Amino acid sequence: MVGSRRRCRPGTAGRGRSRGDGGSTVTQAIPNVTRNTRQRAEVLALLREVEGFHTAQQLHRMLCDRDARVGLTTVYRTLQLLVDAGEIDSTRLPGGEQLFRRCSQSRHHHHLVCRSCGRTVEVAGPAVERWADQVAAEHGFTDVDHTLEIFGTCADCAKA
Repeated sequence: MVGSRRRCRPGTAGRGRSRGDGGSTVTQAIPNVTRNTRQRAEVLALLREVEGFHTAQQLHRMLCDRDARVGLTTVYRTLQLLVDAGEIDSTRLPGGEQLFRRCSQSRHHHHLVCRSCGRTVEVAGPAVERWADQVAAEHGFTDVDHTLEIFGTCADCAKA
């Protein structure tokens, strides 16, 4: 839709400030961002509460369900800021859909992702790290970074 804004629910505009913690105003900040708005704090607070990877649309719907007044465009922009700040991970499914989540591990890690249900397992990959460093060195690359997502079908989905 060109030029249109997607709202959470018809008629909810102007109903006051949303609360992310049962009563106190959300005040979480995104590191290295000059403007930390209430809307950005709402997105960050939600990501700290939910498990697993979610699309921007799914996160927007969750925010709407809690009566947060955050537009879909703001959700997309905030997610990109959080990815750039290293606060959340993002991955793309084989079909191209981008997913986001706040990881429980602060160290570098990789993900096993179920194609069917989206279940994600964080895994260390020391052999992958050694291989990436070796390949980079062989080609004269330094300051190398990488991401690795392994897609498959989890045991529960395989049984179904």
